[in-house]
Amino acid sequence: MNDVVVEMNVDTTVYKTLLESTKAIPWKIDWETLRFTYIGPQIESLLGWSPHSWVGIDDWVERMHPDDRDRVVNFCVEQSKAGVDHEADYRALKADGSYVWIRDVVHVVRNGAGEVEALIGFMFDISERKQNEEKLLRLQRELEELSYQDGLTGIANRRLLDSVLETEWASARRSEQPLSFIMLDIDCFKQYNDHYGHLAGDDCLRRIAQILVSSIVRPRDLLARFGGEEFVLVLPETSLEAARQVAERCQAAIGDAAIPHRASDVSHLVTVSMGVATADPTDGGGQASLIEKADRLLYRAKQNGRDRIVAE
Repeated sequence: MNDVVVEMNVDTTVYKTLLESTKAIPWKIDWETLRFTYIGPQIESLLGWSPHSWVGIDDWVERMHPDDRDRVVNFCVEQSKAGVDHEADYRALKADGSYVWIRDVVHVVRNGAGEVEALIGFMFDISERKQNEEKLLRLQRELEELSYQDGLTGIANRRLLDSVLETEWASARRSEQPLSFIMLDIDCFKQYNDHYGHLAGDDCLRRIAQILVSSIVRPRDLLARFGGEEFVLVLPETSLEAARQVAERCQAAIGDAAIPHRASDVSHLVTVSMGVATADPTDGGGQASLIEKADRLLYRAKQNGRDRIVAE
């Protein structure tokens, strides 16, 4: 018999040790008196209040953000009276006056007659989760307010290009990998619009965009409309030679599409000129210098007769 008693005491000690070693904070409230019969010592490290200061339900209510209090208390009391397990999120007051987001998961304990006898549960610190949720909500609102898609072609617009280029530049600096940038211009596009009309010109831009999209093989590469008849490609971790190969693939795909251009000074088909620039961000400078370099190389390609690629 003594052996059984010892075993039960050991089990109780083990269970208590397990409960008090978790980050979740266990607690128990007597339903008749609405007083805490137990609360885990972890409460002090999270909120700064000692376990002894949690006497009754009023302490729990008073240490809740005023904006959350009525909603949470009314909900928990209603569910508890009905004998329904439940959970609630709220901001809990810390001893230093700040707040931390808590999730309370509550189990309703009933006696043999089916009457509510006690509430037991766990408090979880969900501050990081709430911060991430709020960040995602902010991003969603920003995406709703600011479109990152070019309205005509459906590809990325200049706003998204600037954001991605800044991110990739910082990434290239950390990884010490080259970052390549291709600037592409449709040759004699003004003449195209004058000869075929602006609606046909818009259709031509859409077709070129789709051809370029099909020529990108890596998900991380970005195609964007730079403005007018200019497109750009951002190629992370790409050497100058590899970037030139991408440019050649794009040029070949546009040639294979054989889009008529009877008003061109270069060919009877639509052609493009490209400037291909590669930078090592660890050498200094900034993403603006990479764009300027590609723009200069594109200008050189056009000055040298168009329908060509200049890489440097």
